[in-house]
Amino acid sequence: GRFGHKATEPSLRTQAARAFHDDVGVTTSLADGAPELSDADLDDVVFYLRTLAVPDRRRRDDPEVRRGQALFASVGCAACHVPQLQTGTSGFAALDRQTIHPYTDLLLHDLGEGLTDRRPAFGASGREWRTPPLWGLGLTRVVNGEPGLLHDGRARTVTEAVLWHGGEAETARERFRRLSTSDREALLAFLRAL
Repeated sequence: GRFGHKATEPSLRTQAARAFHDDVGVTTSLADGAPELSDADLDDVVFYLRTLAVPDRRRRDDPEVRRGQALFASVGCAACHVPQLQTGTSGFAALDRQTIHPYTDLLLHDLGEGLTDRRPAFGASGREWRTPPLWGLGLTRVVNGEPGLLHDGRARTVTEAVLWHGGEAETARERFRRLSTSDREALLAFLRAL
């Protein structure tokens, strides 16, 4: 799969159906029981999700943000939070083979014992999580108030989220931790600009 915290859902349609069922208790034709949401309505939701615009980056030409972007790569964050991907083929021209900048590889990674939920799901262990996209990260506080980052909302700031990383991300976390104050601020300025 590519969707969900543990990449358990193979498509946006199944992810939406699972969210309707698990988060709000609404059944679809993809879940047990009589569907409360019609296939047509589910299709409309999936279309909306597929075509929802991504927040535009801010401060692209700011020297501090550009320095932070270089630090993001040199620290090792870009190994999993891949800056650029190519979409596949799509019946929608606007989505067909487009270069996007989600800052994710959409893959599972072992993030260490500190982030385990001790709940394996399909092939993912309790320590493994799908790399979340970082685009729009800088607007999290504006949109949601208090951010609540990571899979369980435990991190109140981006710095806390980074410092919770372990496992495969331990080296990048330690490089981040050892940055000078000005370098760390530049890297955080870059993330706030996403």
